[in-house]
Amino acid sequence: MRLHILGICGTFMGGVAALGRELGLTVEGSDAAVYPPMSTQLEALGIRLMDGYIAAHLTPAPDLVVVGNAMTRGNPAVEHMLNARLRYVSGPQWLGETVLAGREVLAVAGTHGKTTTTSLLAHLLDHASKDQAGLAPGFLIGGVPGNFGVSARLGDQAAPFVIEADEYDTAFFDKRSKFVHYRPRIAILNNLEYDHADIFPDLAAIQRQFHHLVRTVPGNGRLVVNAHDTNLAEVLAMGCWTPVETFGIGQGDWQARLVEADGSVFAVQYRGEMIGEVRWSLLGNHSVLNALAALAAASASGVDARALLPAFASFRSVKRRMELVGEAGGVRVYDDFAHHPTAIATTLAGLRAKVGKARILVALEPRSNSMRLGAHAAGLAPSLADADAVVFLHRPELPWDAARVTEALQGRGRTAPTVDALVEALRAQARPGDHVVFMSNGGFENAPRRFVDVLN
Repeated sequence: MRLHILGICGTFMGGVAALGRELGLTVEGSDAAVYPPMSTQLEALGIRLMDGYIAAHLTPAPDLVVVGNAMTRGNPAVEHMLNARLRYVSGPQWLGETVLAGREVLAVAGTHGKTTTTSLLAHLLDHASKDQAGLAPGFLIGGVPGNFGVSARLGDQAAPFVIEADEYDTAFFDKRSKFVHYRPRIAILNNLEYDHADIFPDLAAIQRQFHHLVRTVPGNGRLVVNAHDTNLAEVLAMGCWTPVETFGIGQGDWQARLVEADGSVFAVQYRGEMIGEVRWSLLGNHSVLNALAALAAASASGVDARALLPAFASFRSVKRRMELVGEAGGVRVYDDFAHHPTAIATTLAGLRAKVGKARILVALEPRSNSMRLGAHAAGLAPSLADADAVVFLHRPELPWDAARVTEALQGRGRTAPTVDALVEALRAQARPGDHVVFMSNGGFENAPRRFVDVLN
């Protein structure tokens, strides 16, 4: 069978392509921008890549077209696909029907922390399988996890499959959230805030989609839910038919007690019984919550939680999650995939707890659709409370005035119209002992590494 994937170089669709190839299918695909590292990963798997979206790429007709959610009506490849009456399906539906059917699926949903928590859960289950000579789990993750080096693998058919469950819509012809296709037995609801202003009018619309996910989890499954999140409590109040276990810092069924203020060491209890202590390299309360969620889900799948605690020490986080990209002249430079004020605030709070009074400089690119539309503008300045200085990338095409953010920072913020100007502004401010964090969910024109080069 020959699959043609439209939008193949996205992280999710690239994972779909890798899984299709692992199943023994002939896989090819098109994208508007075919470039490393995804292009080299896919080509190494024997997947043919085509640059651009044109009808000729679908001639002769493939057996099935798998359509990414970035595709729209008016796209030449989409129009040819429809006019020629080619068989087509969305990526999530193909995944649900071809890979996930018949397997125990563990899904990780939430506004923040999906990729890290999914990577951690896959790592815990993989650790358990090796420790007990069991079956290797499969996974599809929206990033490249440090412990695996690939974003997707089938694993053993009889083993669990861990998937990052995104609430973004499925395709131009299916406006439901992706995660309704996955039919998990165990689902993590990590947190819920307003996001994706390009497709959701308000928080209630996202809550409805999360409740659609809740409706698909069977009665003999498990929901693992953040005890601190009132928005998730409202989702469950719409109706719940599955046992729920909650997690939190100082509250919930699964509880953490911070041993180190930065979250690098914490004790775990389950319903009042001490499980043990976690020591690892991640920082911040948000990371502790991610850890509790993953541990609770792994336990729900039948793994002894105590036996998993040593695995946290060997967990290597996903690329671009407070990734230290270099140090020069006594300045440490990090790359972080920030896309929402809450993620910014929790990440910086974790770093502040780690570095004490050392200066933190932030370079921020408003890259997500919600950021560009200004949906989070009011929350940005408060989220930067732990930053000593902020340089905000204000490209000319940004449709709102970033001065409303920098003015609220009361002298700690400034804007730059280009990445070159931003790097220069940081260079002028940075001094030995500083921590510089680049925050964007886009490529940021490789700014973190360019900054390290300038410092060198």
